[in-house]
Amino acid sequence: MFSIFRYLYSQFCIKMNFSPKKKASYIVLLISAFVIVSLILWNTNSFFKKFKEEERLKMEIWATAQLELIQSSVDQELGNLTLKVMGNNTSTPMILVNEEGSIKTHNIPEEKAADSVYIQKKIRQFRNENQPIQIVQEGELLETLYYGNSEVLNKLKYYPLALLLIIFLFGAVIFFFFKTNKASEQNKLWAGMAKETAHQIGTPLTSLLGWNELLKSENINPDIPKEIEKDIGRLETITERFSKIGSIPDLEVHDIVQETKKAYEYLKRRSSKLVHFSFSSNIEQLPVLLNPPLYNWSIENLVKNGIDAMKGKGSIGIQIEKKGQLVHILVSDTGHGIPKSDFQNIFSPGVTTKQRGWGLGLSLVKRIVEEYHKGKVRVLSSNREGTIMQITLKSNEQ
Repeated sequence: MFSIFRYLYSQFCIKMNFSPKKKASYIVLLISAFVIVSLILWNTNSFFKKFKEEERLKMEIWATAQLELIQSSVDQELGNLTLKVMGNNTSTPMILVNEEGSIKTHNIPEEKAADSVYIQKKIRQFRNENQPIQIVQEGELLETLYYGNSEVLNKLKYYPLALLLIIFLFGAVIFFFFKTNKASEQNKLWAGMAKETAHQIGTPLTSLLGWNELLKSENINPDIPKEIEKDIGRLETITERFSKIGSIPDLEVHDIVQETKKAYEYLKRRSSKLVHFSFSSNIEQLPVLLNPPLYNWSIENLVKNGIDAMKGKGSIGIQIEKKGQLVHILVSDTGHGIPKSDFQNIFSPGVTTKQRGWGLGLSLVKRIVEEYHKGKVRVLSSNREGTIMQITLKSNEQ
């Protein structure tokens, strides 16, 4: 049992990434908890055995009183003590059977006593719980007393299980508390790093804007500054995205079709000619509460994941479907597919199938769609012929 606790503790420390000092303190707490639980279980077991022995002694006294009752009908009067002993057993269930197998007396509920099948079932149960007591006179078996565990004894028997369950639940609460706390710290760290990245990009970006204005004044091909402006605009979008991580973004009404087309056109222009892009929509426009930079980031992440799954060669499709008050954005690829067992795991931070991936793309998509836009993202289908990812948002139509 201690080895199980040790294994669980080691996994807990790995997950929580505790320092050596914290590990030492938690080892002491774990050992203390293990010792306390062991003492409680040992004490409960000892008390159970002692209580069971006392119930056995009580039933043996009752059997002796029953023998005196039999003898009194022959050659002596029955004493008051015997009558008191026989009438005092109300807590321990019992059935008295004579030598012919007939029920002589019992203390089980009367409404069930008439059921012979139930009586036989209780006799078998009592026999398994306790050794029957035989009432013998001069070597002759007169009656057999079958008795079961009292209600108090039954509750005491299951007390260790209840205790272990409580300890397990308590441990689970502590584990998830630390896990949530650790995740919260990591989220703050990532948010801080993202904001710092946005801040660091901002300085050279301002300088690039100035240099581009100087280029415009020179006698050079005017297409060059225009292309530089596009990339500067792209850097500004990236900076805005990173600056919004860790804070609640503002949502405004935008046309979902137009915003999706923007992301589609940008990716199409900058992707390999080996990737075939297609776009379709069963609506011309639809107002949706959006944060465009973050929404476009989600589309880009899904498309780039699809291109990676296809190893840079195949077909990418973006489709918009309106169903009632919901709009579905489907991003499909012709890559190698995702195992069904990983449909949920791929949205967890750090989960990736790429050798150089950080496993943050889909987790960011999930956070942007579900936490910020109150939508849903899932793997709609996936097999060897490709994968379809689905984003579902609520329309803002009046």
